[in-house]
Order: sequence, then C-alpha cells, then structure tokens
Amino acid sequence: MTEKKRTILIIGAGTFGTSTAYHLAHSSSWQVTVIDQAPSPPKQAAAIDVNRIIRTDYPSKLYCNLANEAIHAWFWSLDLQRYFHKTGWIMMDDTPEQDSLSSRVRKTFGDRGSDPTRDIPLEELAQQYEVLKGTETKGFHTAYFNPEAGWCDAALATDNLMKVAEKRGVKRVTAKVVEITIDPAEGRVSGVRTNDGQTYTADVILLAAGAWTSSLLSPLEDALEIADGDRIEGQVQAVGRVAAYYTVSDEEVERCSKSKLPVICYGLKGEVIPPSKENKTFTYRNSETTFTNVVETKSGKKISVPRSQSADDQANVPERLKSETSNFVSSKVAPQFSTNGKEADHWRICWDAVTPTEDWLMCKHPHPKLQNLFLAVGGSFHSYK
Repeated sequence: MTEKKRTILIIGAGTFGTSTAYHLAHSSSWQVTVIDQAPSPPKQAAAIDVNRIIRTDYPSKLYCNLANEAIHAWFWSLDLQRYFHKTGWIMMDDTPEQDSLSSRVRKTFGDRGSDPTRDIPLEELAQQYEVLKGTETKGFHTAYFNPEAGWCDAALATDNLMKVAEKRGVKRVTAKVVEITIDPAEGRVSGVRTNDGQTYTADVILLAAGAWTSSLLSPLEDALEIADGDRIEGQVQAVGRVAAYYTVSDEEVERCSKSKLPVICYGLKGEVIPPSKENKTFTYRNSETTFTNVVETKSGKKISVPRSQSADDQANVPERLKSETSNFVSSKVAPQFSTNGKEADHWRICWDAVTPTEDWLMCKHPHPKLQNLFLAVGGSFHSYK
C-alpha cells in the first residue's frame, strides 16, 4: 500500500522558496506546490539578477560552515555548476583595524583548518589587475584574495532549479496571493486565496515571500490580534538597495578576462562583479545606502513593503540614489568602466527581507492557531550562495 504524501504549499519562488521546492522534490514524502506572483524566474525577487556572489567568507563559524557545505554544489552539481564563474574575490577592508572584519573571517577559516586566502597589498592592486587602475584605496587598510569564491548567473540558476523541481513533480503556479486563510476551529492555516479567485490548500504552508512577508502576514496578525511586539515587522523588514549595470564591449570583456579580474568587495561600501562573455555587464552594488518603504495598513499598522509589485518599477531609481551609488562605489572601483561620460545601461532597486542581526528566520510560527505555518525568510542580501 502506497503511503499518502503530505502536501506543502510554498508561497514565493525566490531563493528560499525555490531551494525548498528543489530539495523536497528529491523526497518521496511530499507533494509540493509553489506559488509566485510572477513566472519563473520571478524578476521582482532578490534572487533574480545577472549575478550573485558565491563565497564562504564569514566571521561566524555557523555561516562559514554552511557556506562551505553549500559551495560544493556550485562546483559539482549538474543543476548549478554551469552558472558558476570561479573568479575568486578580493575583500578590501575598511573596518577598524583592531578586530577587523577580514581578520575575523580569516581566523574562522584558520579555525576550520584551511585558510585559502592571501594578502594583497593595496598599492599593488593595479599592478596585479590592470583593469583596476584608478581604484580608490583611501580609507582601506588591508585586502586579501580568496581564489575559491566567484559569482553565478542567479536568474538562470534559479530558473533551472525550478525546472528540475517541476520535472520531479513540483507544481508551479503563477498567481498573486491576496489572503492567507485560517481555520480557527482546527487551529491551522487552511491555505491561500489568489487574485484570480482560486484557493489552494495544503497540510503545511511555507511563507518564503522575502520582502513581501510583512504585507502577507499583516492581515492574519490583525485577525488574530497579535500584539505589536510579536508581529513579523519587528523581526523582518523590506529593505531596498541599488545596483548599477554597465554594458561593456567584447574588447573590455577580454581585458577583464586576461587580467583575471575577481569579484571586488569594496569594504562595507559595495560590491563589484566583473563581466562575462555571456552578459557583458559590469555590476556595481551600493551597500552603503539602504532604505525602506513604509505604508499604513487599513488597521493602522505601519509595515515595510517594496515600493511596487512591478519588476519594471525596480528600474526607476531616483537620481539621488544614482549619485550616491556613484560616489560610494562605481566611480571608485575600476572607474574606466563607469566614468568619463559613461552612463549605466540599467539600474535596479533590489528589495530583500532584512533581519536585525542578518540571521535567517526559519521556524514554525509560534501562534497556536498557526501551527502549520512555517517561515523561511531573512535573506539580508547575502543568502543566495
């Protein structure tokens, strides 16, 4: 007699939702449905971009161990390896020299028994990597190179994982969830209702909606009269950051390739990802400027939400944010690709869910009437790896 499968409904097809669906698809115990407001890959999600950094560099032993476990898939998984570019990365450190971020990262590596990094004198950056000529090093005190890091094509990788999951039986639904429904008598979430009038039910509901988490949970919290201090907004906020994308020529791609240009972590100010022959895109990410979009709900609660549901709207970046991105990072690192009259070909405000400690929130909801509702959220701009 065949054992009946448990059903799970995953709300959100970004980093956490797609990963969960992919792994559950390899189990014979689950019948999985994934629902997202956009088709795969959902362009609004933080996971979806031309590139995301893959690294293991963390001062936290927990996250360093997790990243070291996860990075093997980028090297060996047939579902992921084709999207990974092992360029290495340079971490330029602008944190206080005493107990600096880089020293703590490298100590964690050493404590694990293997430190792949090596020092790079700041004054030799342009000598080792010709295309970094003109890079501003004022305010930095050390730099190191980790050859094991790199970047991946995040949109293609996410899309492929979902396709693999679907081939293994996962059902993918494109619809906007407008309500999470509960059955008070049973003390559980019964399912969701979508904007096309459909309802979906499951034994387990996993909310993996990233920056849209608070907007989806707020009506449920109102209905259950959950105290302000226990609402999700106090633990997760929708936060935006800006990225600029410069299209480069075949010749410039070749120069970067010959120079073996790695990913650049420009301290706490931002990140720079080199182009590939496929994308021909130099990416500058501004980590210095973050912002929230706060709205008031019908019940009078203030919650953070992405500025718009539209992926196209994410490209509408205010001039002030463009200027700050230039001042903090794009005019400072490899400026030959972003200055002298050059304009970014594309801009994006990336929205992610950020927790106060930048730790993930992966748990069952604590309310007794939500016993089958689980959360997987808190990417904090660093979880794609």
